[in-house]
Amino acid sequence: MLSIQHQDLAGVPVKPVVMFVRLKFLGAIGLLVLILVAVAGLSAPLVAPFSPTMVESDRVFLAPGWPHLLGTDEFGRDVLSRIIFGARVSLGVSLAALAVSVAGGSVIGLLSGYFMGRLDLFLQRCIDTIMAFPGLILALALVATLGTSVLNVIIAISVVFTPRIARVVRASTIETKGFQYIESARSIGASPARVLARHIFPNILAPLIIIATANLGQAILLEASMSFLGLGVPPPEPSWGNMLTGASRDYAEQAPWMVVAPGMAITSTALGFNLFGDALRDFLDPRLKTV
Repeated sequence: MLSIQHQDLAGVPVKPVVMFVRLKFLGAIGLLVLILVAVAGLSAPLVAPFSPTMVESDRVFLAPGWPHLLGTDEFGRDVLSRIIFGARVSLGVSLAALAVSVAGGSVIGLLSGYFMGRLDLFLQRCIDTIMAFPGLILALALVATLGTSVLNVIIAISVVFTPRIARVVRASTIETKGFQYIESARSIGASPARVLARHIFPNILAPLIIIATANLGQAILLEASMSFLGLGVPPPEPSWGNMLTGASRDYAEQAPWMVVAPGMAITSTALGFNLFGDALRDFLDPRLKTV
């Protein structure tokens, strides 16, 4: 499904990436934003002008200018450097949480959709119970119980998103297992594990990729919200969420750049994920194609 080659009007094969850029320009812009953020985060020690934790008491509340392009905070720390290093934390936590969610949700959805019966009933009631709680409240409760750390934040976010992915995978599994080639595989004695791994899972990758990409933007916002409320990534580790909390709120009028800069970073990254996720959904789902 994902390997189908597209052709332009002249019948000449065009690479899927080029076709994606042509048809989904906003999605390509979103992807470009994400690439820039990821590259900046990965190369933070090389591109950040200052250390994100270096305190300079004689440079507190400096307005944006040279050499502090986005100003400094109440400790004289460079805001731009903290945003660049914060990209590593915010993106890393969100990607790790989504990876755990995709793995767990895929297993739950495949088993639930393929075997049905009592197993499906039990798993779906567990999912209903988790989804009954608002995502932020559930994540905060888990971190408050487990303790504040990067690992516990990842666990909390993954618990919030696993049911959503499981629901999508279950629906796709139920639809796919009714195809004739699945029945043929069963008739020749293929085990359920082989049918799931070899025939069903590869054919539900498209909706799985789409839902994972779309949820990444929400994961960024959830991590930032948890850090803003003091139950996210613990300081002094810079993350976009904890840059907005504490003194940033107290000095918002005196030094608005302390709030605007991380807020714009969160907004642009979440918007990039949403644009790319929507475009990827339209591009991969033939029912939504308009060309």
